[in-house]
Amino acid sequence: MGRLGIHSFVWTGGATQEDLETALEKTAECGYRLIEFAYLRPEKFDLDRLAKKAQGLDVAIAVTMGLPLHADVSSEDPSAVKAGEEMLANAVKAVRDIGGTKLGGILYSAHTKYASVPTDRGRKNSIAAIAKTAEHAESAGIDIVLEVVNRFETNLLNTTAQALSFAEATGSDRVLLHLDTFHMNIEEANPAAAIRLAGDRIGYFHIGESNRGYLGDGVIDFDRIFDALLDVGYQRDITFESFSSAVVDEGLTLACAIWRDTWTENMPLARHAKRFIELKQEEARRRRETNARP
Repeated sequence: MGRLGIHSFVWTGGATQEDLETALEKTAECGYRLIEFAYLRPEKFDLDRLAKKAQGLDVAIAVTMGLPLHADVSSEDPSAVKAGEEMLANAVKAVRDIGGTKLGGILYSAHTKYASVPTDRGRKNSIAAIAKTAEHAESAGIDIVLEVVNRFETNLLNTTAQALSFAEATGSDRVLLHLDTFHMNIEEANPAAAIRLAGDRIGYFHIGESNRGYLGDGVIDFDRIFDALLDVGYQRDITFESFSSAVVDEGLTLACAIWRDTWTENMPLARHAKRFIELKQEEARRRRETNARP
């Protein structure tokens, strides 16, 4: 089974090295085996020190990011595409240097609400940029996992079916899907069916509630989610993601519209999420065993 992780924004906005190291310590204290960081700029943080800290705590690292408009690889502007390709190449190096296993998030477009539909040329530019990024990832030994997000955060990959087509068009086995229950709840007609459709192309999975807060306090049917993950034999990492205005950086506040406190204390939230996910995994296994009996 893959590792159970937690997003660093549960712990901190991540403004300083000390913030990130404290997040690592709290992650380990709660029993999580992976932490997800937003893209860490090498000129701002000591990645080697952070990697050693993570290794000492036996906590793996995943990195996710979204591109800014000036580096949008789905743009028709060659300068924006080039800037995006450079940003992605640098991100791959940073993930490698920090000892990370994957680079995920909105890597194929800007992380924003678009004012127009994607163009065919823009989609082809994005596919080519991700294919190029996958080559860098191959040599760095990491996976590229494309997060499928809702219509308010990209105009390109909103559904699993779109992402599967896009990933296949890159021609790279290093390009996998990064599914998220929060986004699937908005865009997929049947999230469980979408998981089964993606199958072994799922490279990373986010567990988040419909209101971004405590798991079980929203409308997502997690029983069907975990049944589907079991059906496809998903063995890779699962990360809990929750955002509150109590702890969030300014960029994410704007991009994800985090306008209120969905919670105020992070430690009870984190402990509850770990118990909730492990319980749902166990319940899914028991349902499978019960249904298999003659």
